[in-house]
Amino acid sequence: MADLKTKIHNIKLKNPVLTASGTFGYGVEFDDFFDVDLLGGIIVKGTTIFPRQGNAYPRMAETASGMLNAVGLQNGGAPYFASDIYPKLLKYKTNVLVNVSGSTIEEYVACAEIINELDHISGIELNISCPNVKEGGMAFGISCPSAAAVVNAVKKVYQKTMIVKLSPNVTDITEIARAVEGAGADSVSLINTLLGMAINAETRKPVLSTVTGGLSGPSIKPVALRMVWQVSQAVKIPVIGIGGIMNATDAVEFFLAGATAIQVGTASFIDPLASLKILKGIDDYLNRHHFNHINDIIGCLQM
Repeated sequence: MADLKTKIHNIKLKNPVLTASGTFGYGVEFDDFFDVDLLGGIIVKGTTIFPRQGNAYPRMAETASGMLNAVGLQNGGAPYFASDIYPKLLKYKTNVLVNVSGSTIEEYVACAEIINELDHISGIELNISCPNVKEGGMAFGISCPSAAAVVNAVKKVYQKTMIVKLSPNVTDITEIARAVEGAGADSVSLINTLLGMAINAETRKPVLSTVTGGLSGPSIKPVALRMVWQVSQAVKIPVIGIGGIMNATDAVEFFLAGATAIQVGTASFIDPLASLKILKGIDDYLNRHHFNHINDIIGCLQM
């Protein structure tokens, strides 16, 4: 068996397979399917300082080779997470990270302060790229000054590893990546969903209540792969690849493009065992090609 251990700043991963926020609940929802501790880590659903009801239904729609979602960061708020959800996560022996979001810099900071007090949380993924909320979220991730400002503010109150999740809905994602690296990001994850929409031709109305939503799944993989490749050459911090990873071959492509770890998202909706199967497939790939360590293929795209 190949050595799959890797590292994201101060977070030691037993393997490079993580679950994407918003697609894996709080992890406990998957306990009946497999041992979640087998994964390198889980990133729980988006958390904000105040409770959010999310957007009106319908807020999910299947599209060609993908899905649209406009859930809108529905959650009980950071205090509720700390008091009611966090105790359920203490059983996990793998890394647990929290996706942190907000509508203002002050909200990001307040949320991060609460998560900072939770010893069993390995780090946060700062979501400056959500396309499903009317304020904040993606607005911070599409401008270098605003992206740097929120990262810098959170860095002052959060003591552990901070991953910053980047939006693909920008002209040059490497500029945003360099901006957040300069502001103190320990890692970047990309990409978040692409902004898309679906229309019901019979009713002549949008399928989603919000009209637009975030597109994920196999359809966005070529864009994600290209952006991971670009960003991995533009920054010195670890890059986590996300976007349409449905099988081990997809994951290996992201490693070759420069990703240190990957996140499995939409695939978990189709097959709850997807992340575990991808993990096993990565090990099989390394063994078949006689690589001893996952690092042997990271950034090793042959040009």
